[in-house]
Amino acid sequence: MSHRNDEELIRDAQKGDLTAFKELVKQHEGAVAGVVKSMLGATEEAADVGQEVFIRFYQSLSKFKGESSLRTYLIRIAINLSLNELKKRKHRRSFFTSASEGDQVAATEHKMDLKEWLEYEFNQLEPEFKSVATLRLVEGYSTEETAELLQIPLGTVLSRLARAQKKLRSRLQFHLKN
Repeated sequence: MSHRNDEELIRDAQKGDLTAFKELVKQHEGAVAGVVKSMLGATEEAADVGQEVFIRFYQSLSKFKGESSLRTYLIRIAINLSLNELKKRKHRRSFFTSASEGDQVAATEHKMDLKEWLEYEFNQLEPEFKSVATLRLVEGYSTEETAELLQIPLGTVLSRLARAQKKLRSRLQFHLKN
Protein backbone atom coordinates (compact mmCIF):
# COMPACT_ATOMS: atom_id res chain seq x y z
CA MET A 1 0.00 0.00 0.00
CA SER A 2 1.46 3.35 -0.98
CA HIS A 3 1.75 6.01 1.70
CA ARG A 4 -0.87 8.68 1.08
CA ASN A 5 -0.55 12.16 2.58
CA ASP A 6 -3.25 13.79 4.71
CA GLU A 7 -4.80 15.65 1.77
CA GLU A 8 -5.22 12.44 -0.24
CA LEU A 9 -6.54 10.54 2.76
CA ILE A 10 -9.02 13.32 3.61
CA ARG A 11 -10.24 13.48 0.03
CA ASP A 12 -10.72 9.69 -0.03
CA ALA A 13 -12.38 9.68 3.41
CA GLN A 14 -14.77 12.41 2.25
CA LYS A 15 -15.78 10.05 -0.58
CA GLY A 16 -16.64 7.37 1.99
CA ASP A 17 -13.34 5.43 2.16
CA LEU A 18 -13.28 4.18 5.77
CA THR A 19 -9.79 2.75 5.34
CA ALA A 20 -8.54 6.26 4.56
CA PHE A 21 -10.27 7.62 7.66
CA LYS A 22 -8.76 4.85 9.82
CA GLU A 23 -5.32 5.75 8.43
CA LEU A 24 -5.87 9.40 9.40
CA VAL A 25 -6.81 8.32 12.92
CA LYS A 26 -3.76 6.06 13.12
CA GLN A 27 -1.44 8.88 11.98
CA HIS A 28 -2.81 11.51 14.38
CA GLU A 29 -4.05 9.62 17.45
CA GLY A 30 -0.68 9.94 19.23
CA ALA A 31 -0.65 13.74 18.97
CA VAL A 32 -4.29 13.98 20.07
CA ALA A 33 -3.74 11.55 22.97
CA GLY A 34 -0.69 13.50 24.12
CA VAL A 35 -2.57 16.78 24.31
CA VAL A 36 -5.64 15.27 25.97
CA LYS A 37 -3.56 13.38 28.56
CA SER A 38 -1.58 16.54 29.29
CA MET A 39 -4.82 18.42 29.87
CA LEU A 40 -6.79 15.75 31.76
CA GLY A 41 -4.25 13.22 33.02
CA ALA A 42 -4.30 9.53 32.13
CA THR A 43 -7.96 9.10 33.03
CA GLU A 44 -11.01 7.37 31.63
CA GLU A 45 -12.34 10.81 30.67
CA ALA A 46 -9.16 11.47 28.68
CA ALA A 47 -9.70 8.27 26.69
CA ASP A 48 -13.32 9.28 26.07
CA VAL A 49 -12.29 12.78 24.95
CA GLY A 50 -9.65 11.30 22.64
CA GLN A 51 -12.28 9.16 20.96
CA GLU A 52 -14.72 12.08 20.82
CA VAL A 53 -12.13 14.14 18.90
CA PHE A 54 -12.20 11.64 16.04
CA ILE A 55 -15.98 11.23 16.22
CA ARG A 56 -16.34 15.02 15.84
CA PHE A 57 -13.81 15.00 13.02
CA TYR A 58 -15.70 12.21 11.23
CA GLN A 59 -18.98 14.10 11.64
CA SER A 60 -17.44 17.27 10.20
CA LEU A 61 -15.35 15.54 7.53
CA SER A 62 -17.45 16.85 4.63
CA LYS A 63 -16.95 20.42 5.89
CA PHE A 64 -13.16 20.15 6.36
CA LYS A 65 -11.58 22.49 3.81
CA GLY A 66 -7.93 22.15 4.81
CA GLU A 67 -7.56 25.83 5.77
CA SER A 68 -5.26 24.64 8.56
CA SER A 69 -3.32 21.39 8.78
CA LEU A 70 -5.27 18.36 9.92
CA ARG A 71 -3.06 18.09 13.02
CA THR A 72 -3.87 21.72 13.95
CA TYR A 73 -7.57 21.08 13.39
CA LEU A 74 -7.57 17.92 15.53
CA ILE A 75 -5.51 19.51 18.33
CA ARG A 76 -7.95 22.44 18.37
CA ILE A 77 -10.85 19.99 18.80
CA ALA A 78 -8.89 18.12 21.50
CA ILE A 79 -8.17 21.32 23.45
CA ASN A 80 -11.80 22.49 23.25
CA LEU A 81 -13.19 19.12 24.37
CA SER A 82 -10.58 18.94 27.16
CA LEU A 83 -11.54 22.41 28.36
CA ASN A 84 -15.20 21.34 28.37
CA GLU A 85 -14.26 18.27 30.45
CA LEU A 86 -12.31 20.43 32.91
CA LYS A 87 -15.38 22.64 33.35
CA LYS A 88 -17.51 19.54 34.01
CA ARG A 89 -14.97 18.28 36.54
CA LYS A 90 -14.94 21.61 38.34
CA HIS A 91 -18.73 21.59 38.48
CA ARG A 92 -18.84 17.98 39.74
CA ARG A 93 -16.11 18.69 42.30
CA SER A 94 -17.85 21.78 43.66
CA PHE A 95 -21.16 19.92 43.76
CA PHE A 96 -19.84 16.87 45.63
CA THR A 97 -17.09 18.38 47.78
CA SER A 98 -17.75 18.15 51.50
CA ALA A 99 -14.34 19.00 52.99
CA SER A 100 -12.81 22.40 52.37
CA GLU A 101 -10.44 22.65 49.42
CA GLY A 102 -7.59 23.68 51.72
CA ASP A 103 -7.98 20.49 53.74
CA GLN A 104 -7.97 18.41 50.58
CA VAL A 105 -4.85 20.11 49.23
CA ALA A 106 -3.00 19.72 52.53
CA ALA A 107 -3.95 16.06 52.83
CA THR A 108 -3.03 15.37 49.21
CA GLU A 109 0.34 17.15 49.32
CA HIS A 110 1.58 15.04 52.25
CA LYS A 111 1.19 11.81 50.26
CA MET A 112 2.95 12.86 47.03
CA ASP A 113 6.49 12.77 45.78
CA LEU A 114 7.75 15.83 43.89
CA LYS A 115 6.79 14.55 40.42
CA GLU A 116 3.25 13.73 41.55
CA TRP A 117 3.02 17.05 43.35
CA LEU A 118 4.10 18.98 40.23
CA GLU A 119 1.54 17.10 38.15
CA TYR A 120 -1.10 17.87 40.77
CA GLU A 121 -0.23 21.58 40.78
CA PHE A 122 -0.18 21.68 36.98
CA ASN A 123 -3.68 20.21 36.99
CA GLN A 124 -4.85 22.93 39.40
CA LEU A 125 -4.11 25.67 36.86
CA GLU A 126 -7.17 27.43 35.45
CA PRO A 127 -8.10 25.94 32.06
CA GLU A 128 -6.99 28.98 30.02
CA PHE A 129 -3.51 28.81 31.60
CA LYS A 130 -3.34 25.03 31.50
CA SER A 131 -4.12 24.86 27.78
CA VAL A 132 -1.30 27.29 26.96
CA ALA A 133 1.16 25.59 29.32
CA THR A 134 0.24 22.16 27.95
CA LEU A 135 0.84 23.13 24.35
CA ARG A 136 4.03 25.13 25.02
CA LEU A 137 5.72 23.28 27.88
CA VAL A 138 4.45 19.71 27.59
CA GLU A 139 3.77 19.26 23.88
CA GLY A 140 6.53 21.60 22.66
CA TYR A 141 4.50 23.73 20.26
CA SER A 142 5.95 27.15 19.43
CA THR A 143 4.27 30.30 20.73
CA GLU A 144 2.92 30.99 17.23
CA GLU A 145 1.57 27.43 16.87
CA THR A 146 -0.04 27.68 20.31
CA ALA A 147 -1.74 30.94 19.34
CA GLU A 148 -3.02 29.33 16.13
CA LEU A 149 -4.23 26.18 17.89
CA LEU A 150 -6.08 28.11 20.58
CA GLN A 151 -7.15 30.86 18.17
CA ILE A 152 -5.94 33.59 20.52
CA PRO A 153 -3.48 36.47 20.00
CA LEU A 154 0.25 35.84 20.41
CA GLY A 155 0.40 38.32 23.31
CA THR A 156 -2.32 36.39 25.13
CA VAL A 157 -0.29 33.18 24.78
CA LEU A 158 2.77 34.91 26.20
CA SER A 159 0.91 36.48 29.14
CA ARG A 160 -0.96 33.27 30.01
CA LEU A 161 2.25 31.26 29.84
CA ALA A 162 4.04 33.76 32.09
CA ARG A 163 1.15 33.69 34.58
CA ALA A 164 1.03 29.87 34.56
CA GLN A 165 4.78 29.67 35.18
CA LYS A 166 4.55 32.28 37.95
CA LYS A 167 1.74 30.33 39.66
CA LEU A 168 3.68 27.07 39.43
CA ARG A 169 6.91 28.72 40.64
CA SER A 170 5.07 30.30 43.59
CA ARG A 171 3.46 27.00 44.57
CA LEU A 172 6.81 25.20 44.24
CA GLN A 173 8.55 27.76 46.48
CA PHE A 174 5.74 27.40 49.03
CA HIS A 175 5.96 23.60 48.86
CA LEU A 176 9.74 23.56 49.29
CA LYS A 177 9.54 25.82 52.35
CA ASN A 178 7.01 23.55 54.09
